[in-house]
Amino acid sequence: QVRLVESGGGLVQAGGSLRLSCATSETISSLNYVGWYRQAPGKQRELVAGISSSGSTNYRDSVKGRFSISGDNAKNTVFLQMNSLKPEDTAVYYCNVVHLGWGSYWGQGTQVTVSS
Repeated sequence: QVRLVESGGGLVQAGGSLRLSCATSETISSLNYVGWYRQAPGKQRELVAGISSSGSTNYRDSVKGRFSISGDNAKNTVFLQMNSLKPEDTAVYYCNVVHLGWGSYWGQGTQVTVSS
């Protein structure tokens, strides 16, 4: 079983920045894919950004150029740097990891609120 601990959410004004962290109990190299998802009230959960074990990244169009996902192998942590935040980025953000042998795991979520 993979354990995840998310942190870094909070309240920020539009245009501000936050960095989310997803600390895992397993090495990043053992994870096939790590994704950050978000879910706003009344909306479906959506993929924001992801990084594969090869280091390739993908982003949803609305965050390209503003968000950046990266991994720190020494800390077993994946980060989501969020800049130029907008009120529409307000949501609960979840980390999801796919382990090569064990399957998919979700974090508990962290609230991000962007005020206008």
